[in-house]
Amino acid sequence: MDRSQLFRDMFPDVKTSQLLTAQDVERISLPGKMTELIRGQLVVREPPGTWHGVIAANLTYHLGDFVRRHGLGIVFAQDTGFKIASHPDTVRAPDVAFLGRDRADRIPARGYAEVAPDLLAEILSAEDRPAEVLAKVADWLAAGTKLVWLLDPEGREARVYRPDGSLSVLLEDDALGGEDVLPGFSCPLAQVFA
Repeated sequence: MDRSQLFRDMFPDVKTSQLLTAQDVERISLPGKMTELIRGQLVVREPPGTWHGVIAANLTYHLGDFVRRHGLGIVFAQDTGFKIASHPDTVRAPDVAFLGRDRADRIPARGYAEVAPDLLAEILSAEDRPAEVLAKVADWLAAGTKLVWLLDPEGREARVYRPDGSLSVLLEDDALGGEDVLPGFSCPLAQVFA
């Protein structure tokens, strides 16, 4: 049985001949799998590895502590979905995200918020394809994200992407900075990879 037939059997109420919407994805439950919706196409992936989770938790801790102490907004845990495009819909899920308090009221009680985080982090996994990772970064920036941190645990470095097209490469001895999005935030990359 091919994957599309399996999907149709599991979710007969979702029409796979058409592009899916964010609402369709809300009704889909694939235990043990991670999903994103990219221009109406469902993408199913295995959950990230354990070390990936450690890095996400470390960064969430440092970012969350700073944001909470200064009352700056909301920090989101790994794989929280955000609807960042419509017609066709795109729902992306970063590893860590921050949304300023001035837009926190856009978070609904159910479903996906139709807002791009102000800052987010994506953590590379061994199976990530470079073109897909860069497409994800481009989607975030096009949707309005002001700062994207792309963490590479294997290379023990981070790349910082901005909407103006500038890119910085940080090594393990450097620190992630909040720049204009979170002035004053600084976290040594070594503490994230610890």
